[in-house]
Amino acid sequence: MATTRKATTHWEGNLLEGKGNVALESSGVGAFDVSWPSRAEAANGKTSPEELIAAAHSSCYSMALSHGLAQAGTPPQQVDTSAEVTFQPGTGITGIHLTVTAVVPGLDAEGFSAAAENAKQNCPVSKALAGTEITLTATLQQ
Repeated sequence: MATTRKATTHWEGNLLEGKGNVALESSGVGAFDVSWPSRAEAANGKTSPEELIAAAHSSCYSMALSHGLAQAGTPPQQVDTSAEVTFQPGTGITGIHLTVTAVVPGLDAEGFSAAAENAKQNCPVSKALAGTEITLTATLQQ
């Protein structure tokens, strides 16, 4: 069964001096302020499209890796993923770097590296962002 999620943004003013608010409507977990300075300079307590993409990518990737490992007979005890989305004003999003560490009993580093790369290639958010270079650092914890 397909699902659809919704977020809505209200924006006032021009790009450089304006401000907005993005509401996560499907979950109802909150609304967050956005502005050009919070996107192109320091966050200053506001979010950005890139931070929201990073949240989506890190959570999707963790789910995909966990699923792949379990399907292979080596379910993880834990998976911790961060995503760093780089934004260059005037150019756009120039790259995404995923960093993952996991505890996976019964799996060696080579097997973990292969599973981590497979998750990077196949998580739905990675596929949606296929036009962007996505890099990965994967560490298996003992």
